[in-house]
Amino acid sequence: MTTDSGASPHRPSLGITALGAYAPAQVIRNADFEARLDTNAEWIESRTGIRERRFAAEDEYTSDVGVAAVRDLLSRDPEALREVDAVICATVSPDALMPSTAALIAMQVGLTGAAAFDLSTACSGFVYGLSVAQGLILAGTARRVLVVGAEALSKIVDQDDRNTAILFGDGAGAAVVGPVPAGYGFQQFVLGADGAGGPSLYLRCAAPRLPGGFEMGETVGMNGREVFKFAVRVLGDSGNEVLAKTGLGSSDVDWVIPHQANIRIIEAANERFGVPMSRTVVNVDRYGNTSSATVPLALREALDDGRIQDGQQLLLVAFGGGLSWAAGTMRWWAGAPSLQARAAAPAEVPA
Repeated sequence: MTTDSGASPHRPSLGITALGAYAPAQVIRNADFEARLDTNAEWIESRTGIRERRFAAEDEYTSDVGVAAVRDLLSRDPEALREVDAVICATVSPDALMPSTAALIAMQVGLTGAAAFDLSTACSGFVYGLSVAQGLILAGTARRVLVVGAEALSKIVDQDDRNTAILFGDGAGAAVVGPVPAGYGFQQFVLGADGAGGPSLYLRCAAPRLPGGFEMGETVGMNGREVFKFAVRVLGDSGNEVLAKTGLGSSDVDWVIPHQANIRIIEAANERFGVPMSRTVVNVDRYGNTSSATVPLALREALDDGRIQDGQQLLLVAFGGGLSWAAGTMRWWAGAPSLQARAAAPAEVPA
């Protein structure tokens, strides 16, 4: 599925007008797994690129990290939520199926009464959410939309399973989508999913098995080999597709903001759409895979350290359970208070 978000005389330019991020204070290093898993720190880093990740506190859940990301956004721009009348929370680890985590976040940040719903496409959720937010605004349903990618994956991952425990961390990012000056903002999105890949990456809810009879366990399950092959292919293909739809080549891209799952996946996907790693934002080494939070965490970091500048061309690519994928192009607008670089990093997120 491709969505056209190019501005026209009858269509406003839409993009990110505010951005915040949060990572919990508790740092879990690779060596912390050695006592209970058949692994060691060097093996984890060599296979994944991950050195450490953040875990939420015992009484800290997805709505909590999501609220913290919004508060970071507000600390940068106290007026950022003005005219926001819809909230989307992309998450695979919601506090509850009902009420939605989006509604719980909205309640705590002064947006009670706004439309609020959760979006479940796992790691591709934040990019999906940006596209959905754009659609709500273009349809006249909302004026501005708060999109939150928030996860407390440590609560749903079996910490004794070497296949998954070493990969995932917790965190959140929050973005306001609204009007931006002409020539800036979202250009194209490509979204997709293939349910046949469900047995490769899954988390059960009401049903004990997937259609076709695949039995699911009680925690996140993953076939790492199949996910790796899928991820490399779909990140490369969706990245190339969205660039072609936008009328761009790889040389036009200033920065790739990829889903931070595994450094080997990022490197292999970049080869497919021809953008060097020197123009790719990577922080998987310090946060691990935070699912729907990886893209906004990486974007916020690259703003704070001054890499991303006004007018630069960005390519966002992500894949996730579903199996799902999402890619988007945007011309970055840095004209709002929270989109400026600053020496201090977001709340609890190290520089």
